[in-house]
Amino acid sequence: MFDLFRSRDKAVRIMLGGILVVVSLSMLTYLIPSYGTGNDPTDMVVAEVGKDVITLPMVQKQIQMTMRGRQIPPAILPNYVPQLVDDMVMSRALAYEAQRLGFQVSDQEVRDTIPQLLPSLFPDGKFLGTDAYASVLAQQNLSIAEFEDEVRRQMLVSRMRDVALEGTVVSQSEIEQAYREKHEKVKVQYVKITADKYKAEAQPTAEEVQSYFKANMAKYQIPEKKNLTILIADPAKLEQGLNPSDAELQRMYDQNKESFRTPERVKVRHILLKTTDKPAADDAKIKAQADDLLKQIRAGKNFSELAKKYSEDPSSANNEKDPGELPDWITRGQTVPEFERVAFSLKPGQTSDVVKTQYGYHILQVLAHEDARLRPFEEVKGELATQWKKQRVNDIMQNVSDKAQAELQKDPQHPEKVAAEYGMQMVRADGVGPGQPFPEIGTNADFGQAISGLKTGEASQPVSLPGDKIALAVANGVIPSRPATLDEVQNQIRDSIVQNRTAALLLKHTQELADAAKKSGDLAKTAKLMGLDVKTSDEFGRTGTVEGLGSATYMLDAFSRPDGTVIGPISTPDGTVVAQVEAHIQPDMSKLPEERTAIRDDLKRQKARDRDQLFGEGVRDALKKQGKIKVHEQVIRRLIQSYASSS
Repeated sequence: MFDLFRSRDKAVRIMLGGILVVVSLSMLTYLIPSYGTGNDPTDMVVAEVGKDVITLPMVQKQIQMTMRGRQIPPAILPNYVPQLVDDMVMSRALAYEAQRLGFQVSDQEVRDTIPQLLPSLFPDGKFLGTDAYASVLAQQNLSIAEFEDEVRRQMLVSRMRDVALEGTVVSQSEIEQAYREKHEKVKVQYVKITADKYKAEAQPTAEEVQSYFKANMAKYQIPEKKNLTILIADPAKLEQGLNPSDAELQRMYDQNKESFRTPERVKVRHILLKTTDKPAADDAKIKAQADDLLKQIRAGKNFSELAKKYSEDPSSANNEKDPGELPDWITRGQTVPEFERVAFSLKPGQTSDVVKTQYGYHILQVLAHEDARLRPFEEVKGELATQWKKQRVNDIMQNVSDKAQAELQKDPQHPEKVAAEYGMQMVRADGVGPGQPFPEIGTNADFGQAISGLKTGEASQPVSLPGDKIALAVANGVIPSRPATLDEVQNQIRDSIVQNRTAALLLKHTQELADAAKKSGDLAKTAKLMGLDVKTSDEFGRTGTVEGLGSATYMLDAFSRPDGTVIGPISTPDGTVVAQVEAHIQPDMSKLPEERTAIRDDLKRQKARDRDQLFGEGVRDALKKQGKIKVHEQVIRRLIQSYASSS
């Protein structure tokens, strides 16, 4: 609820894709494959859109950002490159077309948007300065001009898409159909049969297991196993062993004093009686209730108890420590004017009169009031120590990621040296095969992939683990794969035979039930003759659940079939179902006006998403025909090959 009191800045809504700008530009260049381009500058151009050029380094940065974020496996990276280039071309094509149609983004609009993208540069709404701005962008390998050009481009793209989607129309019949589908319900009778019913019937004999093994020996292999030494870097444990000196902390404090300035602020608790979403005729009654609560507080009633009981601001009323207390300090400019004026005018311990805002009637009580100040070193020493530790740990983790593998590869016989240098935990894991859990790690597909191809003496790539940990391993030995013996796999064979037989029996018997029920037109009677239980569901909608079955999606056929229809067999995760439609319950169409707007907007958004993709492709294809877009396929092919060779 506290968020409701914060001021609304129109710049927040200027560009739907704004935040994506920061994400897409947070690119780190590392391990970029060698790429011989010769002396021809066109070898560095991947695509051209008008006068806008997409260069090879720009694409490589995007790729490496994706690799660093582990968003795609390295093995499929060559297949990803064309899609990435196409996305970059599409963005520039839309921006180009927007400019041709007369759309413009002013320098002021860009300046207004930047605080929403980089809020850390604007504490309390005050710009930290060009040097700080340039420094933040430099960490992302960007200049101010590059960043602002990308912001401008994304704003143009957003405006172009908005105009293209404004004409989306939803008909009355579509709204009515969507309303019916949302609220129509059905009721069914159903029989659910599980494979367990036929397990006893499906058990193989010892001779059948042996015969199956002889016929399928080639399928049963004991996979290759490895003896590993695993090194794990845990940032939480590393932090515990780091202790900065006072001199180091003092230097940090002196270099970052501006970040420790706090504006004037107040700590407030309040009671809110809302007037929003309530009839205007109730206003006087709500005000009278607020006056009565104020009278009780001034007569000595406990403020927190009244807030817990009556306040309609859940985030503060449910504050376990002090009901009514807002979760954060309030600074000027954060709340609506009426609330702020009163909050900053009261002294600690004072209670306000009843205050009217756009949200309702408030009673405020100030708990603390601090003037603007520079927090002294001793007060922030603990925070500085935490920041220092995190930075040191980040450096260590980066070194682990960048250097530990190379050091292990040079000296695989002494992993304890690498462990000691980087403060890593070292564990042995002997005889580990595919899919098995690793000590201190458990089952982890990424780590399993990293060690899968290792030969004796080789070190794996570093792998990110939950908890921001990093792990890598060196192979001490490789145990080759071999044919399995019957004793080793007989349980596996038995389970496989049982699973196949029960599946076949389940399908056979449910099909028999479905055929007989369709013939007789009476599922309940047919099931009873076959010794099966019939259940009747409650009424359910398309997005609901059916007790005993789960999601109503298994029964979607029931909505389009007449009463009495037998449907199935239908497979579910734990069995097979045959059902009969018992009744359709039609929605109350008189209530459609209450939902018309919401349904129309949902349909419009759905249509907009579909049209958006088609629109973008249409703009791109038209510009290609006009010669405004040129894609240099030979450069892309060489780039793909460079990644294919390095994977």
